[in-house]
Amino acid sequence: MRLNTHPTASPSRLAIASACALMLAAVCGSAQAQNYPVTSGQRATATQVAQTGVPLSELAPNAPDSHTVKRGDTLWAISKIFLKSPWRWPELWGMNMEEIKNPHRIYPGQVLYLDKTGGRARLTTIKPGEGEPPTVRVSPRVRSESLSDSAIPPVNMHAIEAFLAEPLIVDEATFAKAARIVATPENRVLLSLGDRAYARGQYGNADKLTQEALTLGAGKSLRYRVFRNAVPLKDPGTGEVLAYEAQYVGKVELVRPETIQPAEAPPAAAKKPEGKDIYQPQFENTSHNVARAPVAAKPEDKPVAAAGDIVPATFDVVKAKEEMRVGDRLLPEPEREFPNYVPRAPGKPTSGQIVSVYGNAVRYAAQNQVVSINRGREHGVEPGHVLALIRDANTVVDKTDESRPQLRLPGEPNGLMMVFKTFDKVSYALVLDIVDGVKVGDRFNSP
Repeated sequence: MRLNTHPTASPSRLAIASACALMLAAVCGSAQAQNYPVTSGQRATATQVAQTGVPLSELAPNAPDSHTVKRGDTLWAISKIFLKSPWRWPELWGMNMEEIKNPHRIYPGQVLYLDKTGGRARLTTIKPGEGEPPTVRVSPRVRSESLSDSAIPPVNMHAIEAFLAEPLIVDEATFAKAARIVATPENRVLLSLGDRAYARGQYGNADKLTQEALTLGAGKSLRYRVFRNAVPLKDPGTGEVLAYEAQYVGKVELVRPETIQPAEAPPAAAKKPEGKDIYQPQFENTSHNVARAPVAAKPEDKPVAAAGDIVPATFDVVKAKEEMRVGDRLLPEPEREFPNYVPRAPGKPTSGQIVSVYGNAVRYAAQNQVVSINRGREHGVEPGHVLALIRDANTVVDKTDESRPQLRLPGEPNGLMMVFKTFDKVSYALVLDIVDGVKVGDRFNSP
């Protein structure tokens, strides 16, 4: 919140303004705390550091005395400016906990000062040696302005925002039984933004249907995400299928539900004449009439009630990353997530391998690209964990030895990545810093 100030104010008006300001601060702080929780372990670490600061040896070699926050900054980038290890976020937060009450709310224009007094380093918004900031008198004319949208993010959110809106990992059974596009207007092959599509959630004929229909109503999703080609993600080491990664192609909105339209009863069968069935030739050629054997009268056939006609659900394409077509699968859109990414090292040793590099025909991942790893929630991996990438170890021949033995060179550090979305056995990570390209099979461990 920003509070517009006035040079003078009476005591009573000042009291009212102070009460309003406290109320606004409480509401704002509550909302921020709800959206951006801080774990007890991080708070404990930050509290200790806030009291004592960090050793000067932990500072980056070229740590400046001050830094003015600007648009485009991230918490990761600012942490790299002051600390040797940018994933040590709790230390950075603890260093400025007294002055910046919410660690996720640092705004462009703020100046951060590095205080090195006493052999310890602390970060503050007050310039060392200037003492306490001057008292500002405010009037009851309080005007508020939301700053939540302008606060700097923990990392480059543009690189991962698509993954927050597109759940790409599905299990085989869910994908196989998902609703699917079954028809298009005028038998069109491809659909794009603004087009209409017809889909079914059920399988089988009208008289024997399985699974749930696509319907409207309370608790039912109106928006669905469209996927294609569920590709298995296999563990590079064991070959186990960890999950299936579906290709996101767009989003559709339900207009009309899937229904069964009762069919009209068929007309009664024509009653056959009794007695002799006479064949009447064409052109009234009566000389060739042939008498046939008498036909017995048959009981009247009763019309059989049809089960009905299947009417697929109607969808409008509201977002198209690629053209959609018949056979693409639909999954309900989940509630929007408000994740809190806190760059930090895992609480226990963690290691694994890269499973895939996201993107069509992409073999190597560079900075700000996304990879999947063979570690997930079952292994204790959480969003915000920073992992160190290891360059693939090569084998060489020792030519200085007459026996020419094979030597395996140790893997060298290749960069850092941060986990931002976890599943049971796999996770997505954003490459933050990189030396060489990252490929499938590369290893990682705790930094």
